Amino acid sequence: MNAREYFERAAELERAHVPFALATVVERAAPVSSHLGDRAIVHADGSMQGFVGGSCSRDIVRRHALDAMRSGGARLVQIRPGAAATPQPDRPSTVVVPMTCASEGAVDVYIEPHLPARPLLVAGFTPVAAELARLGSMLDGYSVTRVVEASELQGALEAIAGAERARLVAVVASQGHYDEDALEAILREALPAYVGLVASRKRAADVFAAVEQRGIARERIASVHNPAGLDIGAKRPGDVAISILAEIIASVAAEEQRGVAVATPEDLTTHSCCHAEASP
Repeated sequence: MNAREYFERAAELERAHVPFALATVVERAAPVSSHLGDRAIVHADGSMQGFVGGSCSRDIVRRHALDAMRSGGARLVQIRPGAAATPQPDRPSTVVVPMTCASEGAVDVYIEPHLPARPLLVAGFTPVAAELARLGSMLDGYSVTRVVEASELQGALEAIAGAERARLVAVVASQGHYDEDALEAILREALPAYVGLVASRKRAADVFAAVEQRGIARERIASVHNPAGLDIGAKRPGDVAISILAEIIASVAAEEQRGVAVATPEDLTTHSCCHAEASP
């Protein structure tokens, strides 16, 4: 894959809203098979296009690229012979990894994750829903869809690609109009990173009971945040929306810390040559 093909492929993935990571060799010490500027694209399933070194370096880069996609942060991976895997307290975005092959060379690879905007689904024709959609559209890294009618829900959920379902955040703010329908559809179609219900605790208990009767597992229902939002004493719709968005941001940050933002293969160690395009 030459430079033009590499950047064209990356642009295609960006347009398709597909998660991937770019890996670039930024330093090397012979003997290694990679050269400065060698590049690879790592997909969310662990497959690779391009070349950043032999099988040992390739597997290390793949693992760290998937981890970077999960955490959302770029990193510099320094592969060194005889080195211990060591975190760098003064450089948290740098990690030193031992070279597991016989090569005495070393290589540094910069890994940059590219994640599509996280889908934020807001259901409801209420002032809180309107403020959530308006303020949510100002957040960096989120793509807001507002559903006004219950009949629009299924289409909105189906428009979210399968890989993005795990990154979905959703708020049901219909406030009694179709809470049960909205919550059922969201929990049946996805396992959202966050789902909140704008309702009193008494009303929420009734909604949860109805949704469970419709066949939604109790464990899924238990993941719903209610009352939605951080307790900041919010009363006005805009303030309530801010409290909910703050809770979403906190939940997403915790999720990314756990490293569950992007699905990965069951066992990467068994795919040592996953669609790699090696070049000498």
